Amino acid sequence: MGPPGRRDEGWFTSLYAAEYANIVRYGLRRLADADASAELAQEVFVIAWRRRKEVPDRSLPWLYGVARRLLANQWRSRRTAPAVLPITDVDLVRAGSSGADATVGVTDVQAALATLRDLDQEILRLIGWEELTVAEAAQVLGCTRATAAVRLHRARRRLTEAMSDQPARPAGHAVLASPRKEL
Repeated sequence: MGPPGRRDEGWFTSLYAAEYANIVRYGLRRLADADASAELAQEVFVIAWRRRKEVPDRSLPWLYGVARRLLANQWRSRRTAPAVLPITDVDLVRAGSSGADATVGVTDVQAALATLRDLDQEILRLIGWEELTVAEAAQVLGCTRATAAVRLHRARRRLTEAMSDQPARPAGHAVLASPRKEL
């Protein structure tokens, strides 16, 4: 994204082109509204431009952190927690996935996630859906890598417990594949 230290319009244009879709998908997973997600992405990039000297070379976790703080501020201003969001088409995998360990029913995941605390849901989404490393998720959450690793371990355990409480998925339901990293 351009020479190090050079944060001009070319750098910003490259950053925007490379990460805009990721930030919109991040918003969609939390807002379930395309217009609101696009507005969130625009706000994130306005902040990225204003604070361009602070944006690290591996910018995506930093951008997710900005988006997360913007959403938290919106939710705090409304004094309500976000509603449980449906898993959208962005999260679904095309038919043809195979392997019992690689897939779980979307309805099962949605129901299990809904029983978890917001912080558990967020760390699982950052690692599983946004495909961040534990260190990158820690950056988004504003904590140390060790703290994020412990949170992830506990969230995975709680998700497993919640999933074991779910009834078996009938055949023919859509599936959610675990991306490169396991939930």
